[in-house]
Amino acid sequence: MNDNDQDSMMALLGGAPIKQLKQDTADLRQTKEVRIRKHKIKQDQKQAEFYFSDGYVPHLNDEGPMRYCRDDVEKYELKKLRRGDYMPELILDLHGLNQNDAKLEILAMFKECKRSQMQCCVIVHGVSGGTLKARTPYWIAQYPDLLAFHQAPLEWGGQGALIVLLDIAPDENGKID
Repeated sequence: MNDNDQDSMMALLGGAPIKQLKQDTADLRQTKEVRIRKHKIKQDQKQAEFYFSDGYVPHLNDEGPMRYCRDDVEKYELKKLRRGDYMPELILDLHGLNQNDAKLEILAMFKECKRSQMQCCVIVHGVSGGTLKARTPYWIAQYPDLLAFHQAPLEWGGQGALIVLLDIAPDENGKID
């Protein structure tokens, strides 16, 4: 600010002294860890949307308990799931989650099952008949490593849960995911 500007400003303020403000500088950039975490969340959301589309509706049997078996898997696996021959090693409870969070959690659980070599897990979606109960079977039927799922036996949640059987074999590159 030059002297002319200062004089005219003092005249406007009635002769009060004028002090020039110092510009504060704040670094508003995010740390690298925060940027990486946000990128990972976006990447996980995209991957969950890739696997679990809301537009795709697989053909599931409307009669009896909710069940699905991949075409190349023996139907006997469904009976073994129903009878409780498989012991779930991981349980995921979707209560209180919205659709996007539920998709992310399901995908994370499937990845953990594959990484930890766990073939059987349970997804608890609730018995209320809401969106999660209706959409969860459609989402998990789209997962490429799913062998079969069946309404869980009573000790694992009954009508409010699905017992899931996954293919945990390494892929063609020998990678487990």
